[in-house]
Amino acid sequence: MVATNLKAETMKLMDKRSDMEAELNIIIERLCQPGGPGLSGNLLDSEGFPRSDIDIPTVRADRHRLAELRSNHKDITEKINQNIELLHSAKLTPTTAAVADSGTKDQVLSTGTSLSVNNPVVAMDVDLVLSRPFAMVDEINEASPAAEDGLQLGDQIVKFGNVEIGENVLQRLAAEGQEKQGQAVPLVVMRQGSVINMTVTPRAWSGRGLLGCHFRVL
Repeated sequence: MVATNLKAETMKLMDKRSDMEAELNIIIERLCQPGGPGLSGNLLDSEGFPRSDIDIPTVRADRHRLAELRSNHKDITEKINQNIELLHSAKLTPTTAAVADSGTKDQVLSTGTSLSVNNPVVAMDVDLVLSRPFAMVDEINEASPAAEDGLQLGDQIVKFGNVEIGENVLQRLAAEGQEKQGQAVPLVVMRQGSVINMTVTPRAWSGRGLLGCHFRVL
């Protein structure tokens, strides 16, 4: 019962996070539209006066809301991850009990197989772990390799080449891009709650970097 309730709670949290991501995407696209101020661009002109080509109060409100959403998104992601770890514990407990009851290796293996295939909580747990993103695209330059290859604002990176969730992901992403320059790199992203498989090719272009986009660690 506890595992079932935890599963339901986790699914609700994931739905809530998806709603946050949708709002994040809208704000990011609005700020980064052609002629817009971007996520951190100057709101003053070259003479130090407020820019007349943008609605400064709206931009400030958008940036404030973006900061709130990012903070809330981090908190809810941490809660989801905690629930996933608890679900892992729920998966291991029946196996331990089976070891005590069965007394034979064959029976333990049989029980373990049954758990991994038939237990819906375990299956959902595995799916969550395999789909955990570690970074989000929060800025893309026009005509960049990332834009031309189909990356979009708000895409959450699950896997980039050999890079998956873990420590020092930005450094590992940069190293992977350098190593695979000029090659099509397999990429798995979460977009609006769906898992998308695609490829991007890190390459030199007229702008900075090999992809022309900015990743934010989740």
